[in-house]
Amino acid sequence: MALAITGSAMRTALGGTAETFTALLAGKSGRQPLGYVNPDQVNVRYGYHVDAVEEERPYRASAWLAECVAEAARQAGLDGARERIVVIVGTGLRELRAVERWRADGLPVEPHALHFAGAVRDTLPGVTEVVTVSNACSASSHALALAADLIRLDEADAVVACGADAMTESMLAMIGRVGDESSDAVRPFDADRRGVLLGDGAAAVVLRSVPDSEAEVRLRGVGMSCDAYHETAPDPEGLRAAMADAYQRAGLRPADVGLVLAHGTGTALNDPTEARVLAGLFADVRRPPLVTAIKGAIGHTSGSAGLMSLLVAVEALRHGTVPPVTGLRMPIAEAAPLDLVIGRPARTGAHVAQVNAFGFGGVNAVCLVEVRHDR
Repeated sequence: MALAITGSAMRTALGGTAETFTALLAGKSGRQPLGYVNPDQVNVRYGYHVDAVEEERPYRASAWLAECVAEAARQAGLDGARERIVVIVGTGLRELRAVERWRADGLPVEPHALHFAGAVRDTLPGVTEVVTVSNACSASSHALALAADLIRLDEADAVVACGADAMTESMLAMIGRVGDESSDAVRPFDADRRGVLLGDGAAAVVLRSVPDSEAEVRLRGVGMSCDAYHETAPDPEGLRAAMADAYQRAGLRPADVGLVLAHGTGTALNDPTEARVLAGLFADVRRPPLVTAIKGAIGHTSGSAGLMSLLVAVEALRHGTVPPVTGLRMPIAEAAPLDLVIGRPARTGAHVAQVNAFGFGGVNAVCLVEVRHDR
């Protein structure tokens, strides 16, 4: 039996899954002037918005999450009346923006609506349980790891692993204080990178156990580590531990991987560390994998970032085409050993991809996913 992804959906600044992948292939970016908050107060002038910025609707993250859960469940044919279905949502900030609006503008806030359970149950009646995990930028990949555990332990017939986050004033203010100058775009692995920008969005995948012959998209394994090294700086040993865990669980070797979706935040700390760790991982591989990253196009989507990268990896493997790293022009020296996709899409015959997601506080997750071309 295989752990198969039988339904999926995402919502980014570029649109749904198909629209996002098409835009990535074209090198487009969803970056816009920052809406909703005063850019002078947070020292951030750009963001990657899902909704039009003219009017801020309440509980946006819940709305995008509900859309993605509904579409993924439809594709998978889920039936809450007949199956044990658990929904796990990874998030960084949940509906914190609603609390900010209440404090600043006096807008009413419903405490129960700050949790995603109501939006999920309205969308998918009959679900057994809705769980939220908050592990920063690796949260949705953590949700996928928990989903795999529940299926293997026969605690659920199907699990919907999700991620959802909307930009908040407090998070924008935090990234605005990190650098001396405000970033104008996310440029992963670029020598001229100036830091990260935030993006809105949500993603969902349905995971269930199916016979090997029926699994088109197979989750081979999710590895995790928590190194508690630093609030924001990544620890190379922590990243290596998560990668080693993923490969051990998947029963794969680095030589089996033909594509890497890097975390690639465009920050001074993440990019050189991630590049060095990847270079070491594939140092003895005769044909190292193609490497790409998507935050230059959709921003850093916090809790949903891991699953968004996973779904882009699946589309790339399905179509045999890998999108370039939006915003990358001159790679950093540490990335020289990597086969980065720059400027235009690259063809691939790969079947297996590695997807990185590294969170604040040293919570790291690495997914290995396989797409079969022989079904």
